[in-house]
Amino acid sequence: MITKLHTIFLNSNGISTDTRKIIKNSIFFALKGGNFNANKFALEALEKGATYAVIDEKKYYKNDKTILVNNVLETLQKLATYHREQLNIPIIALTGSNGKTTTKELIKIVLSNKYKVTATNGNLNNHIGVPLTLLSMDENTEIGIVEFGANNPKEIEFLANITKPDYGYITNFGKAHLEGFKSLEGVIKAKTELYDYLKENMKTVFVNDNDAIQVLKSRKLKTIHFGEKKSKYYIEFINSNPFVTVKYNETIIKTNLIGSYNYNNIAAAITIGLHFKVAILDIKIALENYKPTNNRSQIIQKNSNKIILDAYNANPTSMECAIQNVIQLKDPFKIAILGDMFELGKYAKEEHQKITDLLNTSNLNEVYLLGENFYTVNTNSENIKKYKTFKEFKEEFEVPKNATILIKASRGMALERVLDLI
Repeated sequence: MITKLHTIFLNSNGISTDTRKIIKNSIFFALKGGNFNANKFALEALEKGATYAVIDEKKYYKNDKTILVNNVLETLQKLATYHREQLNIPIIALTGSNGKTTTKELIKIVLSNKYKVTATNGNLNNHIGVPLTLLSMDENTEIGIVEFGANNPKEIEFLANITKPDYGYITNFGKAHLEGFKSLEGVIKAKTELYDYLKENMKTVFVNDNDAIQVLKSRKLKTIHFGEKKSKYYIEFINSNPFVTVKYNETIIKTNLIGSYNYNNIAAAITIGLHFKVAILDIKIALENYKPTNNRSQIIQKNSNKIILDAYNANPTSMECAIQNVIQLKDPFKIAILGDMFELGKYAKEEHQKITDLLNTSNLNEVYLLGENFYTVNTNSENIKKYKTFKEFKEEFEVPKNATILIKASRGMALERVLDLI
């Protein structure tokens, strides 16, 4: 079945999963979710231009343009793996608690100087997004980059077995998705499922020697090291005030990325570029021209205020890094507008208080905490104000002048709305 379906796929215009966005002459996969059943829309997909519709409920079978399988999602995943096996290209798998998408974008722009690169689109990094990424690779693709996301054990292992990567890199191990992983130890065990796959299949790991956990967990694996003077690739951190500048040999690279926490993401991209024989001057140009988007560490000038917009996501590790970055800035008037961090389970109260403890002793002139979790914390600074809802904050917030403003929260808080107030 998969071999036959793959032949059909190669003669199609790709995969569609949403009848609102049907690609003409594509294969429609009727996926199911908690609140939807796309089997019901198979006929509509065909009428809108799909060549075939893959379904798993017999009552929706219409004709030979509907392909009945036992499970549509599993079929999509198996098709992706089969397709990957036909691609004679290196694939880099990327996971970690923070910085996955930024690192993926940096690696992509660096490698694109020399190769036709296909990478995960946005953050489509789950059990559906990964197969779709693999199936977007074609005969022109020379290198693939696949981002793995997870919030429960065994998910990285599952994605690795679908992708069959040749290289892997874990950005870091932080306090993310603690509700599913239970603890930092659980995070480490889950993320290193990628190492387990690479070790078993004698593939290669990129290791940041500044990260003791990476160094420890990658022992007995095929490795390429970067970061420190003893490493194969030594990328020197120069400064981050506010943008990160690094140096490799005699080449200085001045990026548009803020925060020292982005140094590791930049160093990884340089290392992987050098490993794949991209010239350092091409790497320099690529990194210096890259500007972050999608609410990820963006610098936005609005009226007299400089805004650091980092509202795409947040966990205790990334929140602390973002705050520490603003603390070390020499700007005269600094404000933090922070929203709740989600998926922390039983650790939610403790982790929100730890962030508040940092803020209590910081040099920030004003701090605004939004959300039900932050509303319960204890503060001992007159500079910190708490609001249970965005509406309450909006009613009281007075727009500052000549301020540096950090905006950070989990995606569900939608704190980019603050931009409309400034």
